Amino acid sequence: MPHDRLSALLTSAAQDLDRRGTAKRRETVIRGVLPPSTDGVTGPRFLIVGQGDRPFLRMNANNYLGMSLRAETATAEDTAVREFGTGPGAVRFIGGTWSPHVELEARLASFHGRGAAMIYSSAYATVMGLLPSLITPETAVISDELNHNCIINAITLAKPAQKRIYRHLDMNQLAEQLEEVSRTCKRGLIVTDGIFSMRGDHAPSREIMEIAHRFDGAFAENLLVVVDDSHGVGAFGATGRGTEEYTDSSPPDLLIGTLGKAFGVNGGYVVGDPAILDYLRETSPFYIYSNPITPGEAAAALAAVDLLDSGLGRDLLDHLRAMTARFEAGLKILGFETIPGEHPVVPLMVRDTDKTSALVAHLFQSGILATGLNYPVVPRGEEEIRFQISADHTSADIDEALAVLATFS
Repeated sequence: MPHDRLSALLTSAAQDLDRRGTAKRRETVIRGVLPPSTDGVTGPRFLIVGQGDRPFLRMNANNYLGMSLRAETATAEDTAVREFGTGPGAVRFIGGTWSPHVELEARLASFHGRGAAMIYSSAYATVMGLLPSLITPETAVISDELNHNCIINAITLAKPAQKRIYRHLDMNQLAEQLEEVSRTCKRGLIVTDGIFSMRGDHAPSREIMEIAHRFDGAFAENLLVVVDDSHGVGAFGATGRGTEEYTDSSPPDLLIGTLGKAFGVNGGYVVGDPAILDYLRETSPFYIYSNPITPGEAAAALAAVDLLDSGLGRDLLDHLRAMTARFEAGLKILGFETIPGEHPVVPLMVRDTDKTSALVAHLFQSGILATGLNYPVVPRGEEEIRFQISADHTSADIDEALAVLATFS
């Protein structure tokens, strides 16, 4: 059937995104990875389709600990693939689950000190599958204004009785909103990112939990705190346990994490009370009706968790913090604006769409992969380049990126 009229409209819409500098569809295609130099001076480099054999330094990946390129995770996945095959074959309640899934869930629950864990196909799917299953027509949801797109969409899908958005990190407004909604709603949910992925700053988890304990009694069906710490787990805190560890917080009721960032594999998960997770296994469509990650991915993720929870993992975290501090200090010396913090997301605040695009192009021409974030991904006036530091990076890598930034005018 012809769709010429629709195609014309959609083409025009895509071209408008091009003109505004916010298009995302023209993705960089990585065709190969070059290992670190034998002397350890430089980390891995990446080959890009259309760029010949010119190596690129990658500073726009969530692979915070370099796990995706480590022999331990690759060997674990390869072994499991040979034992279990390349894919799960069906959703878990139809085709059964695989032992690597069960082992990984038990390990994640133990790692986070929770009673249970369940795996989803991604962290985005975790949020989308979890929140609507817990939000009823008598539920109030209170959400930070800079929460991730998945939280925004999940709340929209769930249609809570009351929705409140508090100013970023404003605990006074959070308490005021809880006071308001507790008068009309039986159940309450506070939802926040642990690490805010565009800025690298963190939620005050300890204060949020204190406020939640204060207001819990006002809700007939309790007040739950849900934290999506996908950027925090594995990259933040003394042992990589994320925002709750860094802030010395009591544990949120439900903690969402990802296997696709610091753990270097694929998939998402939630940890929490067994009763809640049993309910989610029966009601969450993104879990019930979507294939899980492969057995090989689960085995690789298990190896990554074990590696993080070891002396080597502590060394990787120490190096990651050192490289993050080195890069932040270099930006300040060069006169660039940033948002300081220990998390390896380091934003270079440009605050202008055209200048952001020009700086990203300058970096690319100089062999540096970095991502510019423009409106509507970030608010107007908050345009930035989000640099992401990895334990794969060396001091020479950091200095190379800073040298390129120094030549931009």
